[in-house]
Amino acid sequence: MRPGFGGSPIPVGIDVQIESIDSISEVDMDFTMTLYLRHYWKDERLSFPSTNNRSMTFDGRLIKKIWVPDVFFVHSKRSFIHDTTMENIMLRVYPDGNVLFSLRITVSAMCFMDFSRFPLDTQNCSLELESYAYNEEDLMLYWKRGNESLKTDEHISLSQFFIEEFSASSGLALYSSTGWYNRLFINFILRRHIFFFVLQSYFPAILMVMLSWVSFWIDRRAVPARVSLGITTVLTMSTIITGVSASMPQVSYIKAVDVYLWTSFLFVFLSVIEYAAVNYLTTVEERKQLKRRGKNSTMLNLEAVQAMAFDGCYRDSDIDMDYSVHSEDTSLRGRAASDPSLDTARVRRKRSLRANVGRIILQNNHVIDTYSRIIFPTVYIAFNIFYWGLYVSK
Repeated sequence: MRPGFGGSPIPVGIDVQIESIDSISEVDMDFTMTLYLRHYWKDERLSFPSTNNRSMTFDGRLIKKIWVPDVFFVHSKRSFIHDTTMENIMLRVYPDGNVLFSLRITVSAMCFMDFSRFPLDTQNCSLELESYAYNEEDLMLYWKRGNESLKTDEHISLSQFFIEEFSASSGLALYSSTGWYNRLFINFILRRHIFFFVLQSYFPAILMVMLSWVSFWIDRRAVPARVSLGITTVLTMSTIITGVSASMPQVSYIKAVDVYLWTSFLFVFLSVIEYAAVNYLTTVEERKQLKRRGKNSTMLNLEAVQAMAFDGCYRDSDIDMDYSVHSEDTSLRGRAASDPSLDTARVRRKRSLRANVGRIILQNNHVIDTYSRIIFPTVYIAFNIFYWGLYVSK
């Protein structure tokens, strides 16, 4: 029986020293902690005479022969008392009947996490202690020294979290069939380190979006180059999103990282759609130009259009120039043997064309490509300013 059975509730003081936080699992929504749990109460039945007022210390073998509080961890999944080399249990009895009962325990308990701001989130977790059999009429559970009852090791650290605060609190829990129970809380606040996710998720996503913009500067007739670049960036973004989702619980709401990655995926996807629009409008424009030309010229240019659709080596506005240069080069080569100055003129002509290649490419860009070079980066930069301002400032 408990001390003072039938009378007022027995006060049991608690203090805790946290040795380590072993792990935090987002997938299972739990944490694992190793701690020293100490109970203080007075049982006059255990008092003994002593001339020097010295206490007596026992190991776990005496526990089964006396009354001890039945404290358990609410919402715990797994827990055990360390037993190397013997059970880590200590019982100390003082001459006046005061008792100290200490355990070294590792416990895994639930932590109800909110991932709406992941990975810019802060999690509030708590470990709850309560008597299993004795309600408040039989046992009064309290912190032995108030907030000073909770102590932590100075070297506690986690790979993904920074521990902002530890605190102790107390309250009451109601069970409809058995009544009110005293409950103690070990609260701690965890703030996630974001640098790992910047390197693994955010930075690759930014690079893929910027890489998709390169297609706006590639000749609109370089079909293989632009299509392969677009598909590569889309598949890479899909891989990044899948990797992040695999390490997270399947929650029913949108996380902050989902907003960023899916918006980046949308920019990459729109760059592919942009080229589809450019290619279609270019084809329509070429057909109109071919209809305006003569029959002979139409047959000649049709072959050139088919060739550049497959290898991306020609531009629609350079077709006539290419054939004129070819005929001019043929005539110049025919006369070069008799007149050396013509050979020099031909060389200068080729150099002039090479020097103007950049200008010709810029002139042959579609108007959609021209606007996309400005609109896509501007909108993406504005999105980043809004995103980081919204989630970091909170």
